[in-house]
Amino acid sequence: MRIGTTLDLTRTAEELAEVCVPYLADFVTVDLLEHPAGDGEPRSGLPGPSAAGVVLTRTAHRSITEGCPEAGLELGTADVYPPASPHARCLATGSPVIQDVAGMTVHGWPEAGSPRAGRIERYGLHSVMAVPVRARGTTLGVAVFFRYRQPEPYAPDDALLAEEITTRAGVCIDNARRFSRERETALSLQRSLLPQSLPRPAAVEVASRYLPAAPHAGVGGDWFDVIPLSGARVGLVVGDVVGHGIEASATMGRLRTAVRTLADVDLPPDELLTHLDDLVVRLSMENDADQLAGDVGATCLYAVYDPVTRRCSMASAGHPPPALALPDGSVEFVELPVGPPLGVGSLPFEAVERDLPEGSLLALYTDGLVEDRRRDPDAGSAALAEVLRGATGSLESICDSVLDALLPGRETPDDTALLLSRTRGLDPSRVSTWEVEPDPASVSVIRRLVAERLVEWGLDESVFTTELVVSELVTNAIRHATPPIRLRLIHDASLICEVSDASNTSPHLRRARTFDEGGRGLLLVAQLTQRWGSRQHHTGKTIWAEQTLPGA
Repeated sequence: MRIGTTLDLTRTAEELAEVCVPYLADFVTVDLLEHPAGDGEPRSGLPGPSAAGVVLTRTAHRSITEGCPEAGLELGTADVYPPASPHARCLATGSPVIQDVAGMTVHGWPEAGSPRAGRIERYGLHSVMAVPVRARGTTLGVAVFFRYRQPEPYAPDDALLAEEITTRAGVCIDNARRFSRERETALSLQRSLLPQSLPRPAAVEVASRYLPAAPHAGVGGDWFDVIPLSGARVGLVVGDVVGHGIEASATMGRLRTAVRTLADVDLPPDELLTHLDDLVVRLSMENDADQLAGDVGATCLYAVYDPVTRRCSMASAGHPPPALALPDGSVEFVELPVGPPLGVGSLPFEAVERDLPEGSLLALYTDGLVEDRRRDPDAGSAALAEVLRGATGSLESICDSVLDALLPGRETPDDTALLLSRTRGLDPSRVSTWEVEPDPASVSVIRRLVAERLVEWGLDESVFTTELVVSELVTNAIRHATPPIRLRLIHDASLICEVSDASNTSPHLRRARTFDEGGRGLLLVAQLTQRWGSRQHHTGKTIWAEQTLPGA
């Protein structure tokens, strides 16, 4: 029962060696076969004889002498054992091999004068027993037992006992190997589904950290994202899928993709979480139909920051509240109406808006950062606030300071995601707004005002394209929408043109037929700009188009 207390392969091999010393052997080595390249699955059956010998990796060894001076290999080192060695003969036959050391030289192993032969002679090793480590019809490696302080050589009864021990250890090693392989697969999937690199929006400066759970807990489904939105805004999201393993990682990937898709149509935070909740409910129903274990559930926090108004809108679905460090040095946790976790269904979410001074630091995180069995969640939140209160310098260094203070060993029973963002404000001189009269004659006036403003901004090369875009969007608003109509230009990393009105009807891009007299305006806008779209708000809608600036 002392073997297999963990799902760590190396530790299980060490436990096999610890059990056998000093009762069965004075010195024990546990060497495992190298897995073939590819799926990491060891070969079933026996390795079979080979003129080149067999390659084994030293996984554990133990001796009655401190420091294991008898060992000729460092842990983790691979070595080739020739066919004459007890290791190779044992693996080839699948049965224990008992031999006195004097008899080994008859088979030509170890070679006379070799370092291994020198150690055998130095420490007086006189009897050796090699036993294959097998599980589920697969040979995993070999355990080799040596005696030099005990005078009795190994006997068949010793082989029976060794086989019982190695059989137990083999199953535990195989379980640990399978768990490690599944964890590596889930971790690889998790890393591939997380952002490989964060965008650098002008609205915020961002930095992030992700720590997988400790090996015994399995990989979870924590994720984070930074999503550029229209109007120079940015979406910040962090979430946590219930459960661990490949299923949690796969669900995380689906939810992250869904959030990006919903954010791309400019849904406000509360509506986005409502649609995301519907998706999780459907996923749970699909899992029930497929008879998968457990329901799909997750928590999520979504925030949208606007650098023009310097306002941040946030909504939570059962997620810990964000920490906000203001430029004056104060730190608070934003009070949000915390909705139910995703997957409950039929319950509303509510968004909260906050004015954020330029330079505010917003920390979004998952519960693995502040919650621990050894620490009260309130104590974790207080520790996070303390670090943010005195935080200065780059966000990368602040991320490291947070992890050093809350997770000093960098090992946590749950996944941890941390997303820090420092807000920036857009200079009012880079934003221009005009009220548009619902009269076709006002279009030429607006074109002239736009051209003058672009010249002031030094964007002479963009005047012609912008005049065409503004003319089309403003004309459509005058003809088809409801006053008041407002035009806004934003000079950021790109040039953004926005036309807002009081109508809730969104335009649709269509291709005009040969003899149609209209229907080509939005197609022209789409060709002239990098991207365009529309977003709804409480008083109507906004049509926007974004141009790449020359030399950007």
